[in-house]
Amino acid sequence: MKIAVCTRHDKVFHYVQDALAPTHIECEHFVTEAALLRTLRRRTFDLIVVDSDNQMPNDAPVFSWLNCRTDESTPVVLLSSTQREGQLAFALDAGADDFVVNAFDSAELVARLQAVLRRYRPKTARRSIEIGGFLLDRESRRLLDNGVPVALTSREFTMAWLLFSSPGMYFSRDAISVSIWGVDSDVASRTIEQHVYKLRKKLHLCEERGVIIRTAYTHGYRLEICAQPLVPTALIHAAATAQPVGSVVELATN
Repeated sequence: MKIAVCTRHDKVFHYVQDALAPTHIECEHFVTEAALLRTLRRRTFDLIVVDSDNQMPNDAPVFSWLNCRTDESTPVVLLSSTQREGQLAFALDAGADDFVVNAFDSAELVARLQAVLRRYRPKTARRSIEIGGFLLDRESRRLLDNGVPVALTSREFTMAWLLFSSPGMYFSRDAISVSIWGVDSDVASRTIEQHVYKLRKKLHLCEERGVIIRTAYTHGYRLEICAQPLVPTALIHAAATAQPVGSVVELATN
């Protein structure tokens, strides 16, 4: 496994290199963003680490590349000695996968980098998800419910992709809020609840169908898929559109 480390400071590169040495991950040093971008046109890396120091402006080439890249197979982690106002949100919105600020020790750094690599493996293996009668296409950002398109906002689709990509796994409110809005859960808590509510309603997620979003106060949210739905999807759609009052179970048994 090989990662690219882009930093002007030899000390930072050697710190990352030494931290990763026990994992047998090879590091390649790039002093400038331009050198990194030139190499990326010819070769790929398993991970890219960028030292986003105080002197790096928001219009630096690496940010432009992050913002417009179509190849999402390489995760990017930004390092910074300090955190300026709005820097975290800007970096995540530009396409970074994690942002490590100041005072990180070697154990934390390795854990964060390995966590990003683990998260990325299932995402790079597929461009679409098909589960429980749903088809999510990442490139077109469309979701089909048994072949029928469902109108979702960009953030609703992002949340759906996050949950559907790892059924059974809890995503904390912090993870969801940072991934989608670039802010902590204290700011986005109410917005997260609203988006979960809208997904449940638009996708007709319920126990009768066998696909639900489970909420756990201490853990967050997760998608659960039952082995066999209790009610056919067509009846659930009919109950939602034609008979808003009453149980879909009653509809199925009448």
